[in-house]
Amino acid sequence: MRSVLLVTLLCSSAVAQYNAADTLKAIRRVETGGQPNQGIGARGDNGNAIGPFQIWRIYHTDAAERDKSLTDYKRCSGSLDYSQRVVSAYMHRYAGAAWKRLQGNLGTIQDVERVARIHNGGPRGCRKTATLGYWRKVRKVLRFISRKSQ
Repeated sequence: MRSVLLVTLLCSSAVAQYNAADTLKAIRRVETGGQPNQGIGARGDNGNAIGPFQIWRIYHTDAAERDKSLTDYKRCSGSLDYSQRVVSAYMHRYAGAAWKRLQGNLGTIQDVERVARIHNGGPRGCRKTATLGYWRKVRKVLRFISRKSQ
């Protein structure tokens, strides 16, 4: 009985926990790569995606339905803080439980995957095979971030 309890405790303490800050950092790095100034001013997808998280207008509109303080899409281009608030509102809406765990520093790798794939593929992005490649990129960056912070 003692050995079972010990193994259970060792296994549960070895499970990595993830947070929203590292998740956002990994997504931002995948979205804007080596862009200077953390991706501020970045434009992609023929100008349709802007800022550090390459946010589309429809993504912003969707997030603004959840957070009424998000009133200016163009701020996504010039403000890391504003862009993070947009992503957070979007995730509260479409990945609620996973996002809450990440915000509480109790997220799992599955929570990070859900958030990344929804960010990339929309509300049902975590079900789309098209988002798997994106997830692999985020996971690779996340591993690098996690090693650096230890």
